[in-house]
Order: sequence, then C-alpha cells, then structure tokens
Amino acid sequence: MSNKHEAARWRDAEGNEIDEDDRGLVYDIRTLVDRRRALGLFGGVAMVSLLAACSSTDSSAARSSAAAAATSTPSATGTPSIGTESGGTDTVTEVPDETAGPYPGDGSNGVNVLEDSGIVRSDIRSSFGSSTTTAEGVPLNIQLTVRDVSTGSALAGVAVYLWHCNRDGEYSLYGSDVQNENYLRGVQQVDASGTVTFTSIYPAAYSGRWPHIHFEVYKDVATAVASGPIVKTSQIALPKEICDVVYATSGYEQSVRNLASTSLASDNVFGNDSGIHQIASMSGSVSSGYTAALTIGV
Repeated sequence: MSNKHEAARWRDAEGNEIDEDDRGLVYDIRTLVDRRRALGLFGGVAMVSLLAACSSTDSSAARSSAAAAATSTPSATGTPSIGTESGGTDTVTEVPDETAGPYPGDGSNGVNVLEDSGIVRSDIRSSFGSSTTTAEGVPLNIQLTVRDVSTGSALAGVAVYLWHCNRDGEYSLYGSDVQNENYLRGVQQVDASGTVTFTSIYPAAYSGRWPHIHFEVYKDVATAVASGPIVKTSQIALPKEICDVVYATSGYEQSVRNLASTSLASDNVFGNDSGIHQIASMSGSVSSGYTAALTIGV
C-alpha cells in the first residue's frame, strides 16, 4: 500500500493557519458536503444556509462545540462512549479496502486457519485444537454490522473472518512465541440484522501501526472456510481515548510507548482520511470490558 498524504493545512476566516486536528465545525460540515452521506442528510439550500451561519460564528466557540460532539474525554473510571460508527438503513458509506497485512492466516501466504475445525466460533480468546491457551488482556466485544452500500440493507447470510494481535503485539500462527497458537481468530455468519459479535481482548499497539483489528467479508461461511473469494478486506481503527485508558493497565506497557510514536494521520493504512469510516464506536470500561462497534458498507 502506498504511503498516505501529509495532513493538509487550513485557514480560518481571518487568514490564520489551523492545524489538521483543530479545523472546527465549518470544516466538518464542508467535509460532509463532499461525501455521499451528506446528500442524504441535507438539502442543497439548507446546507448553504448552514455553512453561511457557521462561517460567521466565533471560530474558537465552533471548534469547542465540534470537539465536544465528536469525542469525549475518558472519565476517572474509563467509561467514555465515542466513535464515528456509520449505520442505519438509508445511506451507508463503503468501508475502504485495506491490506490484510502479513499475518492473515487465510491461506494467502502459506498459513491457513480457515480450513481448521473450530474456526467457526464467537469467542476467539482461546486457541482450539492441540492448544487451549487463552490470550490475556482487557475484555473486548467486537460488533460488526454488514450492509449493502447501494440499498442500506443488512447483508444477512454473509460471513466475517476476524483476527488481531495479542496484548504483546504478536499474531497467532506467526512468530516463535505463538506459532503453535490460533487464538484471536474466528469466523461467524451474521444474523438477520447483518450483525456479528466476537468476544475477544483489546489488542496491543505495536511499533509502526495504529491499534487495529483485521477482517474479511465472505459470501457465506462455506466460502470462508474454503478460502474462497473475498468480498471485502479492511481494518477497524481503535480510538485513542480508549487506547489511553486500556494501555494504562498492567500488561500493556509497551503499547503506551508504541502509541505515542504514531498517529491516525501518519498510519500507513488509516492515514489518508484519518480512518474516518473505520473508527469504532466504543462503550464500556476496563473493569467490565469494552464493546467496539462498526457498520461495514460493502
């Protein structure tokens, strides 16, 4: 995958330069105008009027309002609910195609867990087969809803293969320490609403990458376990606010250092648009576990 573009620079109404992460409500609305989702949300006249009104608003107040609406600061108990999940039955934005990375275990690079009995499961925390090792970490439920971008309808019957690294940043099936493990990998068929939920643990931040989860969408389970044609390959980005809370817990010490050395904007997968269509919505806490939710448009 090619390197992503550097973040753009913007100027406010007075000509002052504004950082990528501090462009405010006006930029947010203009971005919406430029995307297909905006066409279903606003009429042309109403949008022009809204932009005009926002342009005359005090810039610092607008930035504060936009920031408060887009994210929340972790509380003392670490229970923020944030994210940019897309969904609904009207307009769905297609999730970008991304690399499966070097550790897919789908048969594309010589290692294939999809053909193993036991791969179809909802709880992916433990290995199956000859090993029963359980990956340690903060509990995480991963809830994906698969929808057709042309109709917004749930794609009932499709299958999702999902995998991610462990708390140490290692992928099962690869590397000397976890080569004999197959945990944190699983396949499931979505339900009638197009939704599937995996029970897992919060993945680490390893050097060079923003914290993420991989997935592939297949026509059905039979196609997935036969390593058949893939409908969609992409990745889920985990929001920084939750990462900061989780990585402050025991066992994630190296993730604190790795997260500090990267950003969504510089990540070689999410950097082109800061993962705007791939950032999971989050709820929960360290003590009770988190849920990461994302609607996948295909």
